[in-house]
Amino acid sequence: MYRKLVGALAVTAALGSTLGVVATSAHAAGAKGAWPTHTIRYIVPFSPGGVSDGVARLIAEQLTARLGQSVIVENKPGVSGIVGTQLAARAEPDGYTIVGGTITTHAVNPFFVKSLGYDPVKDFAPVALVGMVSNALVVRANSPYDTVQAVIDAARAKPDTLTYGTAGPGTSQHLSGQLFQSISGTRLRQIVYKGGSQSMIDLIGGQIDMVFDTVAAERPMIDAGKVKVLGVTSAKPLADLPQARPLAELGLPGFEMQSWQGIFAPAGTPAPVVDRLAREIAAAVATPEVRAKLTMLGVAPDGRGPADFSAFQRSEIEKWGKVIKDAGIQAD
Repeated sequence: MYRKLVGALAVTAALGSTLGVVATSAHAAGAKGAWPTHTIRYIVPFSPGGVSDGVARLIAEQLTARLGQSVIVENKPGVSGIVGTQLAARAEPDGYTIVGGTITTHAVNPFFVKSLGYDPVKDFAPVALVGMVSNALVVRANSPYDTVQAVIDAARAKPDTLTYGTAGPGTSQHLSGQLFQSISGTRLRQIVYKGGSQSMIDLIGGQIDMVFDTVAAERPMIDAGKVKVLGVTSAKPLADLPQARPLAELGLPGFEMQSWQGIFAPAGTPAPVVDRLAREIAAAVATPEVRAKLTMLGVAPDGRGPADFSAFQRSEIEKWGKVIKDAGIQAD
């Protein structure tokens, strides 16, 4: 009797173990195939109407079609993108929150703000690098400066006199100006605006001397002949501004400043979810339709996935950290 009882218990235990494995495998398979089951929010830490917002709405539309669930864009602007990025960092890492990241939010903000409230590396999982964004250096149409060298010469002759408009510390406009000063050995004066449109108005009105901004933002004034393009911040000429030469060829050797548009998830988001998002975004960015729309936004399509994007992000932090520190800028 005892042997029969032990045998029966052994069979039961073995059966239970087998059933447990089957159940676990079934659960894992179900979890793998289940995501997403409801709406995904895509946080944009900047105001509507800008490049980040345009990229987000384009990618959200593509993901909605490809994932079979709605991807809703939520604009959460404030303090150089810090407000919305903090919100994303604190979100549940369940695959239902992603955030648009830029050079500002995920590379240089720590060098300007001590109490940032998030770590751009530790608190996020890089998903995809959507594309690169270059700036163009413009002056008003009747400016006395017709060349980059003329600007350099004037800045050297009158330190801290020439002005350039930006949307705040850590933005691509500011970083472009800092790199200009670092390479040329000059000192410019930054004038901060709430948005790029106001800086362009003041540029045309003669209140400031120059602006580094995206070609998309400057295009209306370029086409209207109200500003002159002196050069671009990319290492190579831009497809949407082929007549403008890189600043690196115009007296500023080694100059390259490109902002970027990427997508991150909160740290801890399951790897299969991150990989699925990355695949779908890369596939979307590879289509002629999306590439054309990104180009219209001034974004050169990319599509790098998690590993390559992570390496790129770290290299950007190292590069711009040095530029900012060399400029003597201290985090507040």
